Amino acid sequence: MSVELTLETPIRYIKGVGEARHAAFTRLGIETVGDLLNFYPRSYEERGKIIPILSAPDGELGAFEVTVRETSAPKHLKGNLNMFRSTVHDDTLAMDLIFFNTPFMAKALTPGRRFRVYGRVRFGRNGREIVSPKLEPIIEGVELPYYVPVYRLSPPLTQKTIASAVREVISLCELVPELFSERVRSEYGLISRAQAIKIMHFPKDEKSLSLAKRTLAFGEIAVFRLALSGMRSSVKKESAAELGLKNSGIKHFFEQLPFELTGAQQRAVKEIFADLARPTPMARLLQGDVGSGKTAVAAAAIYLCVKNGYQACLMAPTEILAAQHKKTLDKFLSPFGIKTELLVSGLPAAEKRRVRAGLAEGSIDVAVGTHALITDKTEFFNCALAVADEQHRFGVKQRAALLDKSERDGKRAHMLVMSATPIPRSLSLIIFGDLDVSLLDELPPGRQRIETRVVSSSDCERVYDFIKKEVAAGGRAYFVCPLIEESESTTDRRAAESYYKELTEKHLKGIPAGLLHGRMKPAEKAEVMAKFASGEIKLLVSTTVIEVGVDVPEATVMVIENAECFGLSQLHQLRGRVGRGKRRSVCILVNGKKSADAADRLAIMRDTSDGFKVAEADLEKRGPGDFFGERQSGEFSFACATVSDVSLLTETEGIVKRLLSERNLPENAVIFAEAEKFLERTGGSRTVN
Repeated sequence: MSVELTLETPIRYIKGVGEARHAAFTRLGIETVGDLLNFYPRSYEERGKIIPILSAPDGELGAFEVTVRETSAPKHLKGNLNMFRSTVHDDTLAMDLIFFNTPFMAKALTPGRRFRVYGRVRFGRNGREIVSPKLEPIIEGVELPYYVPVYRLSPPLTQKTIASAVREVISLCELVPELFSERVRSEYGLISRAQAIKIMHFPKDEKSLSLAKRTLAFGEIAVFRLALSGMRSSVKKESAAELGLKNSGIKHFFEQLPFELTGAQQRAVKEIFADLARPTPMARLLQGDVGSGKTAVAAAAIYLCVKNGYQACLMAPTEILAAQHKKTLDKFLSPFGIKTELLVSGLPAAEKRRVRAGLAEGSIDVAVGTHALITDKTEFFNCALAVADEQHRFGVKQRAALLDKSERDGKRAHMLVMSATPIPRSLSLIIFGDLDVSLLDELPPGRQRIETRVVSSSDCERVYDFIKKEVAAGGRAYFVCPLIEESESTTDRRAAESYYKELTEKHLKGIPAGLLHGRMKPAEKAEVMAKFASGEIKLLVSTTVIEVGVDVPEATVMVIENAECFGLSQLHQLRGRVGRGKRRSVCILVNGKKSADAADRLAIMRDTSDGFKVAEADLEKRGPGDFFGERQSGEFSFACATVSDVSLLTETEGIVKRLLSERNLPENAVIFAEAEKFLERTGGSRTVN
């Protein structure tokens, strides 16, 4: 039965999409024709850039126009494997093409036939060769595409099946509504949305592809910024508890602290207290580098909230960090009779019931926890302040859920989000566009500068000798690995389990050690951390589960295996786990690769301890992925936008201001509708205006 296709037509009605392919498309988030049109290639193979075989460097991708000289008969190898070799040439040199388990290809590679070949060149025994190349026959009068799109796959889908499905519906991109009027497109140098989508899937050249990406990126950022403006304006219309300083005893709180606040902390406290005194909800980011004292500022806000007769809560991304915050807040708040409890999924069922009952009846003042705080079973009596730590780990949706949990009698809780990940200004315009910002740009007195060294795998014996001396002098050491266990595809990377065995049985035998990773039960993780903090364990082998919040002042060495596998901002976070005591601390980055790029990236870590400089370098080299965490999948993802493009951010800032002032013009209806959809997708019930 023939179906007239529209943008809303289910994907299964496209020609060639059977039951198995339909399921695979669904796994990729593609359910309709419109979804498929917006499923852009993740990269492109530049097959039109032909180079001579003689110029092809070892290990690099290349495209070649060749003639077949001879092809061997397929040979059977071990098991069900077979292979054959075809020798091809151009005007400069010959090379071999090697194929496995494709005997039918041998019949096509007959002497004299011409092909465009694309693949990674390597230098073999007989000279240059390509294993499993991609072939396209060269036919007179038929133009081969310069760029070939590469899509994200889900078996049994192949690049060919996705491209074929796109070709079936590409004409329907004319039905995609325009975000911007012709006047705006002309002013900002944009093409139509339909043109841009068509070019993204089937680009003709670099210039048109660049223009298509710019057009779609411009739209993505503009929609997102409109949505954030909706969140900000809606917050200003809502009501919140007014928390005053009078009779709060806040002076005694600051006097009780075992240290004096830095100037930056004092400034942040004033900004937060001013927000809390207003009848509208605070929406503020507290941003500061590792060790800048964010928790003390948050504790002051929580104290003020409780002394005004309300509850407060703090949500952290991991149970380890939540437990650390509970311990710290107890130290700050318990002298004033403020009761703080931990609520994480790893608690015994009876304990969770007890804590939830206390929160519901109001006998517990402060709850510190993970996502357990926003489950249906958790209810608050009168929560007026919600704090979210490591904001980049949470999405807008989780933040909205925390606020919804805290709403009572038509009043929203004040929201304070904290981040120890320094965010470049260009990126913060996007991530935190709906928040006011307080910056802790000053470290407390006595905070040690961490010496950072970059070593190769061959230097590990020297590293082990250094650690033995540090432990003998009273220090402790972290060893961080990128994986939990080895696998066939990642045998070149250190795995925590095997490394722990290697250290305890060979290199550092006799030194008490512990293992920590995300698959362990919460009680097991808590026990290991307690032993490391007390000194019963001197070495802690871990995955990045210790990236944030772990505070052991006696830890003086951080060894990060395969440091080249991590983003610079993540390395900076890990480095911040040491240097918290009075003794000199060292971070050792073990570079498992010999590439110049890896060496350059790690040199940035060695040469600077400024988190914002590290973040700028990370953004430039890796893009924004590291900063977004949860927020980059599902509710927040840019298909085309690159937020390191400051000029694009500046341009969209201007158009968003204009759109907000021209809210009621019919030509702007589509983009405001897109922003409303974004808000619905993130769990908000707000209106963009």
